[in-house]
Amino acid sequence: MTDAPMTAPATATATAGDILSSHLTALAGAFLRALPLAVGEVGARPGAAVVPSAGTGDLLRAVRRVGGLLHTFGASFEPGWVQESRTELGWLLNLLELEPGLIRRAARLLGALDGLSGSETEGPGMLAGHAGAPKARALLDRQLTLARTRAHSTVLQELRSARLHALADRMTLLVAEAPLAKPAEGRAAAVLLPQAAAAFGSLAASTQLLPLQRAATPYGGHGLRRLGALPSPRGELDADAALAADDAPWHRTRVLVKRARYALEVCGRPSAVLDDLDQVLLRHQEASEAAVTAATAARTPRITPATAYVLGVVHADQRLEVQAARYAFGRRWPELPPGAEAWLELPPAEGWGSAPESRTA
Repeated sequence: MTDAPMTAPATATATAGDILSSHLTALAGAFLRALPLAVGEVGARPGAAVVPSAGTGDLLRAVRRVGGLLHTFGASFEPGWVQESRTELGWLLNLLELEPGLIRRAARLLGALDGLSGSETEGPGMLAGHAGAPKARALLDRQLTLARTRAHSTVLQELRSARLHALADRMTLLVAEAPLAKPAEGRAAAVLLPQAAAAFGSLAASTQLLPLQRAATPYGGHGLRRLGALPSPRGELDADAALAADDAPWHRTRVLVKRARYALEVCGRPSAVLDDLDQVLLRHQEASEAAVTAATAARTPRITPATAYVLGVVHADQRLEVQAARYAFGRRWPELPPGAEAWLELPPAEGWGSAPESRTA
């Protein structure tokens, strides 16, 4: 998905609307090209445990970037259109992420259990030979396969719905003309850079709320035993709700990292550093969600204590992954420029109006 950079004279006179329209045209085109491929992929795999390929991946990238652009630069468009478009794109994004997320979770959990119960060059895992390991693996595999099958049916039904056709029509119209508002008539730098800076301000504010000091050791044992500030009254939270509340600020920060990434792309300044941070926080999110799945499986009625014990070990293993991701983020973040100015004052990498190809969603 690469659009030709604007020439220097065109860049000097480009309006915010010119830049945003160029990006949206490229992204809407990518959306429309990927949509039939994604629908065909879903229809061709009746619950098969394979990761969706190019069509779904390209569609996800386009949906995320259009949604991010409309969030950060929404003031340049008609408000009603922006809100409706973001709602529909959010619906499609959540839908498309269902099945691939479950496939990755199954691979993560079963791989972790196999590693804990197997023997490697450095020695046997702590669950090697444990009587509950085979039953725990079978239980996880069965529950995740059932969840994937249900998700597949849901996605297949929704991808044939009138709602998706309406969104595709919206993207088709977007290729021709974006519903720009008055602010889009201003010069690109004067309009877009402050809005991009606001995205970085939100990211910095969110990061300040993270317990980076608590995540500052590689092992993070304290983080496994003590949670951060939780909603009051704290005593009413059960264990699952407490962990969810502790993870939520990190998930929110990942959303803001993505928006900052996409804002830089619009400004012609894509950042491999932010790509890396996004991947670290993706690891955090997937490990935390896998831990929830293991804990839920451990509460399955009528399983043996040995099976429940193994699932508890897998849960702890994934919470260690959560702490490792937090540590990795905390090591990287303080080394980054303190404000948006350092990012936005860099010379454009591709030129205003380009839509550089990205391998990261």
